[in-house]
Amino acid sequence: MLNLKTGKVKFDEPLYLESGRILPEFELAYETYGELNKDKSNVIVVCHALTGSHHAAGRYENEQKFGWWDALIGEGKGIDTSNFFVICVNILGSNFGSTNPLSIEKSTGKQYRLRFPVLTISDVVKAQMRLFEHLGIERAHAVVGGSLGGMQVLCFAIEFPNFAKNVIILASTYQSKAWAIAFNKIAIEGILRDPGFKDGQYDENDIAAQGLTGMALGRMAGHISFLSPSSMDSKFGRNYVETDGLYELTGRFQVDRYMEYNGHGFPKRFDPLSYLYIVKMMNIFDCTRHYDDLAHALLPICAKVTLVAFSGDMLFPPSCMREMHETLQGIGKACDYHEIDSDYGHDAFLVEVDKFEKIIKKVLDE
Repeated sequence: MLNLKTGKVKFDEPLYLESGRILPEFELAYETYGELNKDKSNVIVVCHALTGSHHAAGRYENEQKFGWWDALIGEGKGIDTSNFFVICVNILGSNFGSTNPLSIEKSTGKQYRLRFPVLTISDVVKAQMRLFEHLGIERAHAVVGGSLGGMQVLCFAIEFPNFAKNVIILASTYQSKAWAIAFNKIAIEGILRDPGFKDGQYDENDIAAQGLTGMALGRMAGHISFLSPSSMDSKFGRNYVETDGLYELTGRFQVDRYMEYNGHGFPKRFDPLSYLYIVKMMNIFDCTRHYDDLAHALLPICAKVTLVAFSGDMLFPPSCMREMHETLQGIGKACDYHEIDSDYGHDAFLVEVDKFEKIIKKVLDE
């Protein structure tokens, strides 16, 4: 039984941010699955990626779409809700229920917009720890996440070393590299330079209805980084749209239509300001920034670490995860490394669950 429940908690207390700024109050939306046992020892924290949300599994009434990791979370699945109590929190900055740039600033009574403070992954994790404390959760059996979710997992392991027994990081890195930052730059420029953005003073209802061209184009570029040449060839090849003429200037290949669908639909469901702030969070992520080197950064970790990389991932290539594995081994930390043979690309951690589900199940069952 999935036992899907949603919740939201408002904290009427300040959150002191890494930047030196303060959120005087904040809200966090979250979703849970399964049942919490008596001693609260069966908690699994799932961390979502850049454009994800707290809706990780199951399906809401009257909706067709399942949660983004539904293939992994549920009764009898890799994260088995018959045994575990799973919680996924919508991160600060995201427009799916938690405090974000469109939230009301207490001191002005107006939306934050561009007055919203820049957040870091550490800020996001610290806010989640406030929520867990509120819920009476002192420890987690495991914290699991991929991509930006994996960055959160690493922060949990380093900054709250006694919180989790196991940490599982998929398709992620210990710092954002230039390649990923470059792809994000296209989306950032597209949003900021689109006249419809109006220096952050756009009408969100207009964007939800009509989209934002600059953001759509940036999303198309970003989407390419989530896939791979092989996966795009196998999915689309050189197939042409049946209703378009080959010699029409604007005639499209099937891959063109796919990019249009993903690009132009994205701004209608994801707020441009939230995207800017979360991309900034991802770009500045570097777990070594307060340490001499990677080894010193990873030294506080007490949890057993499981790293899962994907061979076709161009956004966060396996080399980043291998470096973490070698460093953790070098400082005597418990760490397992798995490199999944995949042609799918970065999004393999969302799509090819069957290739790593047993790895996660084995870690959790131990």
